[in-house]
Amino acid sequence: MKNLFRFRKLQFNWQFGLTLILLFGIPRFLLVLEANRTGNYNFTSIIFVIMVLTPFLLLSNKGRELIGIKWTKNLKWLGISFVLGVFASTIIFFLGKYLYQESIENWFVYISKSYSSIPVDELKGDNKLVYFAMFAGIGMTFSPIGEELLYRGLIHQSFVPEFGNNKASILDSLAFAIVHLAHFGIVHASGNWKFLFVPAFLWMTLMFLASRLFFYSKNKTGSIYGAILSHAGFNFAMTYFIFYYIL
Repeated sequence: MKNLFRFRKLQFNWQFGLTLILLFGIPRFLLVLEANRTGNYNFTSIIFVIMVLTPFLLLSNKGRELIGIKWTKNLKWLGISFVLGVFASTIIFFLGKYLYQESIENWFVYISKSYSSIPVDELKGDNKLVYFAMFAGIGMTFSPIGEELLYRGLIHQSFVPEFGNNKASILDSLAFAIVHLAHFGIVHASGNWKFLFVPAFLWMTLMFLASRLFFYSKNKTGSIYGAILSHAGFNFAMTYFIFYYIL
């Protein structure tokens, strides 16, 4: 198909997909690690904003439609996609709690450090609900929209001509899982960096499977919005468990 990009030299191929993985993955990885060390997560949101803008800057209307930026009449599956994301996050929460209790090896416990800027005294009564709503709103917008447009959109489509839809999903899911090692797996605790080999491997596997679920939701709805809503449901449930079971 012609006229997919605004720039003639660009095209969907594995080289373009790999470039996107490295171009976004490396700085995002380093920024998240630094944020985990300092507790300042302000700069990480910039990466997600750039992810959101990229398909609109690079692609024509036909190109954006090809990667799934189009409305769907399958409203039922949009709702199901959100519920599937919640369900996946719930399983991951209870698995982490069963295996690692409240220790730093529990992925959601470690990720909860990103909420350390909230004063403990504020997490009571109505204030807790306000903070939960605020952080859930952020978690359901920035990363789901940015990551799905990038991974299930641009990166996925870049691998499709060479490998087909299913293998392309495996590749974009692997990239998604690896970059999430920065969120958990390589941890900063007690002033030192540690690599938690077994928990990290489990976390990567779970992120790979979650990514495949987002791809499944995209396919069932015929739209990238299915993937975004599934991802949003995942983050909503994760934020809920962190606020009401961990903090």
